[in-house]
Amino acid sequence: MENRYVLLMMVGLKRALSFAWKWRGGATGIQEDEVEIQRGDRSVPATLVHPNYARSPLPGWVVLHGVTRPGRSHPMLLRFVRALAGTGAAVLVPEIPEWRELLLAPDEAAATIRTSVLHLAGMEGTLPDRVGVMGFSLGVPQVLLAATDPSLEGHLRGVAGFGGYGNLDRTIHFLFQGEHEWEGKVHVADPDPYGRWIVGGNYLTSVPGFEDAGDVAHGLLTLARLAGDLQVGAWESRYDSVKEELLREIHPSRQDLFRAFAPPTGHPPVRELTSQLAPALADAARRATPHSEPVPFLDKISVPVRLVHGRGDRLIPFSETLRLAETFPQTADIRVYLTGLFSHSQMDTTAGAGGGVEEQLNFLRMLSDLLMLV
Repeated sequence: MENRYVLLMMVGLKRALSFAWKWRGGATGIQEDEVEIQRGDRSVPATLVHPNYARSPLPGWVVLHGVTRPGRSHPMLLRFVRALAGTGAAVLVPEIPEWRELLLAPDEAAATIRTSVLHLAGMEGTLPDRVGVMGFSLGVPQVLLAATDPSLEGHLRGVAGFGGYGNLDRTIHFLFQGEHEWEGKVHVADPDPYGRWIVGGNYLTSVPGFEDAGDVAHGLLTLARLAGDLQVGAWESRYDSVKEELLREIHPSRQDLFRAFAPPTGHPPVRELTSQLAPALADAARRATPHSEPVPFLDKISVPVRLVHGRGDRLIPFSETLRLAETFPQTADIRVYLTGLFSHSQMDTTAGAGGGVEEQLNFLRMLSDLLMLV
């Protein structure tokens, strides 16, 4: 048993080092193919990345592209999946059209994950019982939900989530106020406004009293889509002129509401309004998308789960992943890693702090554990 454990550790470390090498220097010896997968009554495109020459059937990963405009073409995602394929895996990145439009659409996401896992498991040259799923940010609850899908039993070996959350109230409060707490210590950061824009654009009109605020919701999604198209941080002052243009299209009675989500750069949202708005948005999200919080179904997950979060994340705070892990049953195979080498935003509160030897060794341990899921 001890020899097997040592062997597994060596295999995991070899994969981790391979990933790190290919992440830094670029992956070679891999092939990228465009494929189609059938999601219900529609076909959606996907990218399949795999080694050119495989000596044996490969384990597989389904990697979700996140709620972003570039989707599976996001440069950082492409770099990630190429390095992942370079470790000796087949990686399928399905398109979720709704997510590219910044619509959260959990049912469509769940269907995409299901058909992607089954597609990968059924391919010639892959191991049908060794498929994992990775997701990021707002997509992490859907990754965890996939682990409860009975149709994937026998195929899904494990799941991994980067930068996820467990509780909407805490997460949305942070998006407005930049405050979160862990082990009695209050942490304060400048939150990335992109998250507010996404939440408001999706759920504002489901809040009682704001059913007629479609102009505000439209304006917020317009801002978020522009930030995604430009790939420029939502906190930059270049969006201030766009905010003023959008304000002219919003009814005067709702302009303060728009400013609560999108104030001028350097001005935090007005606490008096957002202290009531944040919990109302969380309630609206729970009503509109019942699976938007993962806690109710965590006890149904029987496969290993690995969660990773950046310490200085400005979109979703690291405390959310730590609290999410605490809510799993004691018998669950769950491990959590905090790192300074991962974050949603291009600028975070630990920028420049992730390059130390200890940090890099911790990241290698995380990668080794994660890559051994399949």
